Amino acid sequence: MEQVRLFIALTLSILLQWAVRSIAEPLAYIDFPLIVVVYAALQGNTIRALFLATIAGISIDALSGGLLGANGFSKTLVVYLASEIARRVYMENLLLRVLLLASLSLIHGFVYYGVHRLLGQTMTDDFLSLIFYYTLATTIAGVFLFIILDTLILEGLSGVKKYEFFSIRRQPRRRNPIRLGRRL
Repeated sequence: MEQVRLFIALTLSILLQWAVRSIAEPLAYIDFPLIVVVYAALQGNTIRALFLATIAGISIDALSGGLLGANGFSKTLVVYLASEIARRVYMENLLLRVLLLASLSLIHGFVYYGVHRLLGQTMTDDFLSLIFYYTLATTIAGVFLFIILDTLILEGLSGVKKYEFFSIRRQPRRRNPIRLGRRL
């Protein structure tokens, strides 16, 4: 059921991304599918997150008429980084998720711009201001969307801990492997 909810959220974010560009120009800086695929990567299933990122990137490229595959490549790379970080770091803290989303949206912007430059495509806007606005808008929207996605996707699952804003990491108890002064 969680997979279906994530796919519906991704589909809605792609449609919202496509519709927002024609409604209001400042809202075009928010990358809704990136937020959803980073959220999917933080859930722990790497293969599903990579699949969703590829679908999201190619769909946005096809709908926007841009360079086909540039967005798919950059989203897939960013989601792979997010899933590897989530495997190694406890990411149930909202502050860590926001910092991760900000850094990943910055990386996504650099990779997207780099792919365009590598293939000889020109970008119309100033590069630094575009990356700054893109990162800031995606991070601010990501805070709210992470909370909404947590309540929508994790509400029906039993045994799953609800989202905490500043959760404390539970430390497992370890035995000391070195026993000084004892003989076996």
